[in-house]
Amino acid sequence: MELLGNINIQFYILAYVISGIPFGYILAKKFAGVDIQQSGSGNIGATNVLRVVKQKDPVLAKKLGIATLLLDALKGAVIILLAKAVGVEDSTLWMIGVLSVIGHCFSPFLGFEGGKGVATGFGVLLVLLPIPTLIAFVAWILVVKGLRISSLSSLIALLILIISSYIIYPDIPKIHSHSPILIIAFIIFYKHIPNILRLLRNEEGKVV
Repeated sequence: MELLGNINIQFYILAYVISGIPFGYILAKKFAGVDIQQSGSGNIGATNVLRVVKQKDPVLAKKLGIATLLLDALKGAVIILLAKAVGVEDSTLWMIGVLSVIGHCFSPFLGFEGGKGVATGFGVLLVLLPIPTLIAFVAWILVVKGLRISSLSSLIALLILIISSYIIYPDIPKIHSHSPILIIAFIIFYKHIPNILRLLRNEEGKVV
């Protein structure tokens, strides 16, 4: 019980639990009557929500897709902002960020299944590493507009974020390590392995 009284541990648990809330699954089930895990790619993220719900109601699909994207990003950012407000150390903030992505990708509410971590990772890194994250976001917009393949766009943006983080911050302030960024990137990459295999077979669906 003494361990649970530690503010860092409290934020770690909060980050994992809050980020584990499957907003895409909840929104699709409540407003469209669709089990998003049993439809489309089975992913709970905004792209699959948009793709699956669009078959029933294109207008609703766009609203739910945007809501899922925003909520998944916010749950990655809000706990970090709250922790910053109470003055926890930077190393703790980065650990909160990593656990937020883990919570989304391996949700305790979905049998440790979950999303791919892109939106939640974006929310985390926008707070902790804003300039490289905004550069990656612009790259994502340009690539997704050109190729219309969400997974490939996300992976390219992730690579650009890593490269730009090393260029802009050769030594990450306060923690002096890129390790948390690389851990987040590895988790997102790992969750995209099925997409990568489909890309190699030229079977990956496009966002239309």
